[in-house]
Amino acid sequence: AANRNRITANARIAFRQLSPPAPFIESTMAVKLVDIARVIRSKNAGPTTLTLDLLFNDEAGFKLACASKSLTPAVIAKMYSQPVDKVEVLPYPPALAIKIVMPRRIVSGDPGDSDVYGAQQHGPMLGVVL
Repeated sequence: AANRNRITANARIAFRQLSPPAPFIESTMAVKLVDIARVIRSKNAGPTTLTLDLLFNDEAGFKLACASKSLTPAVIAKMYSQPVDKVEVLPYPPALAIKIVMPRRIVSGDPGDSDVYGAQQHGPMLGVVL
């Protein structure tokens, strides 16, 4: 049992050493979304709606993203060639997440649709600077 506990403790130490440190965030420095978000993904919410999910490592990153002018409906609408009134940005504090909802340009599965699942639509978000 002692040997097993020592192995488990060593594994925890190794995991902590491999885990990246939390980013240091100052309000005056530009921060890339990819540096503070744990997950940036897209997926369908039905055949006509696309969602983007932004999940953050910590509350500081989440608050920074929520306050950023780079994640407003107007900016995202321009990025995705959508009308501003069709883009919703929905912060969800209990999960440290932001969901962005907009219509798909092409209905899922229609001729010309190159991403039936909507899983490749998060690309523009990877270049966002907050």
